[in-house]
Amino acid sequence: MTEITPYDPPMDPLVVLHEDSDIVVVVKPAGLLSVPGRGAHLADCLLTRIQVAFPTALLVHRLDRDTSGVMVFALTPHAQRHLSKQFEERKTKKTYVARVWGQMAEKSGTVDFPLIVDWPNRPLQMVDHENGKPAHTDWRVLKVKDSETRVRLTPKTGRSHQLRVHMLALGHVILGDPLYAKGDARAFDRLMLHSEELRISHPESGKGMSFRAKAPF
Repeated sequence: MTEITPYDPPMDPLVVLHEDSDIVVVVKPAGLLSVPGRGAHLADCLLTRIQVAFPTALLVHRLDRDTSGVMVFALTPHAQRHLSKQFEERKTKKTYVARVWGQMAEKSGTVDFPLIVDWPNRPLQMVDHENGKPAHTDWRVLKVKDSETRVRLTPKTGRSHQLRVHMLALGHVILGDPLYAKGDARAFDRLMLHSEELRISHPESGKGMSFRAKAPF
């Protein structure tokens, strides 16, 4: 099992992008778990912090501990069921920004590599064309600079570590990744991956809504 860096969650104040009687949309800081982990030392998480201000808040989806960005929480059981179904049926749209190692030669593309847990090294995931679950990521270059590239990533599926492993498989690991990056690519103060935009349909009105938070890097 791969050793994970000690849990030292940031104490950033809660940033609320939107709230109504059914949902609350916030910005998760990098380094904070979405939900409690196993053990008292992993109890602090975004869900429990939100429940201080919004006691009825319920989980709908997750972001990796080291990823920052937009997350939506339901405030009623009905909203939770409705939103969860949107995520399961891939009716939501998530857009990420990342800084990756090296200069990407192409301007855009799609990664279609199935993923599976790397069991001896869990929680790492890996590409497995025979036994992996389908995983699709669209990518587009935003800017090339020195030894890195800034990209926009649009996952079509929601596999664990999908964006991190897909970029690694292309030979362009995400900078600052404590699990997959090595050497100079790892020598950053955080994982350079941010959920910049989330599009959903409101669970009551059905209205399409878009929430954005600019990448802090």
